[in-house]
Amino acid sequence: MNDTSLFAPRRVKKTLPQKLMELNWLFVLLLVAIACVGFAMLYSVGGGSFDPWARQQAIRFGAIFILMLVIALVDLRVWFQLAYPAYIGALILLLAVEFIGVVGMGGQRWLDIGFMRLQPSELMKIALVMAVARYYHGLNVTQSSQILRLIPPFLMVAIPMILIMRQPDLGTSLLLAAGGVSVIFLAGASKWLFIGGAAATAGAIPLAWGFLHDYQKQRVLTFFNPESDPLGAGYQIMQSKIALGSGGMTGKGFLLGTQSHLNFLPEMKTDFIFTVLAEEFGLVGGLSVIGLYLLVLSYGMYVAATCRNQFGRLLAAGLTFSLFLYVFINVGMVMGLLPVVGVPLPMVSYGGSAMLTMLVAFGLIFSISLNRKLAIPRGI
Repeated sequence: MNDTSLFAPRRVKKTLPQKLMELNWLFVLLLVAIACVGFAMLYSVGGGSFDPWARQQAIRFGAIFILMLVIALVDLRVWFQLAYPAYIGALILLLAVEFIGVVGMGGQRWLDIGFMRLQPSELMKIALVMAVARYYHGLNVTQSSQILRLIPPFLMVAIPMILIMRQPDLGTSLLLAAGGVSVIFLAGASKWLFIGGAAATAGAIPLAWGFLHDYQKQRVLTFFNPESDPLGAGYQIMQSKIALGSGGMTGKGFLLGTQSHLNFLPEMKTDFIFTVLAEEFGLVGGLSVIGLYLLVLSYGMYVAATCRNQFGRLLAAGLTFSLFLYVFINVGMVMGLLPVVGVPLPMVSYGGSAMLTMLVAFGLIFSISLNRKLAIPRGI
């Protein structure tokens, strides 16, 4: 027997109370604060009533919040083992949408599970990052840059992306691809691969234009010139700009937004809820909410930077980048800086799918934080 083994450090298994004590409750409360902003805005667009949207959103948040805490307290090695099964399960749900999906808002994207409409593409955003992070956990930096090693992760990205584009949902498919590709980049793939890919994508834009649906083409044309059809395709973004501008520095006051309460602003409770907030609370209110998002996203990057195992690092960074894209695209869209796409503001917009994505993602990030010193062997 080797005597030095008597002095080898042993990993003491944490109890449930210890994990709860070590959980970063400050950032948990920041997530609750963002959700409360959403409840208040839904109360406002509901005409000063919790019914129907604010109450339903609060119930959903309560249930998913408990799920987030459960995910956070589970050992990271469990999520490591479940990475591939989660990806396969999300892929099966995407296939189910093809046959039994619910049609709404011009696409077939949801599954009706009773208490909410589940959008499997939202689950795939998490499952894809988990699967790609697990794949690269078993590779070193030299292996990560080998061309043949890139085939499996690119297939992981391409297959669900094609299924989501068929729904059709170009915006979500691009978000999904960005999340998966970000993990491939962070894992050490050659930067020239991404430079070449970006150049090829730019060159293929004229060809891709012919494959877009008419409404997708209209969105792009409207983005460049919304005034060309102010009562039609350009109506949404023009009303959004009017509401943003009328809010000024401090806003018109809670429940006093004219664009929203006089029903000039479309999709108030979902895609354009940030506009409602900016009209009622002004630039100060809008920047404050963006600040809350930046704080929680900064925490996600901090967890990624301090995690000692490759799976946790890539998973935390990939999830944080995906959530950043949600906020960036939604805010840029309502300001007219990006084309109008169906990307909600997580936990503020009405709906359960985006909330589920953000809270499950942060459940995993909290789990990584609690297990950041954990060593996961490459071979398992």
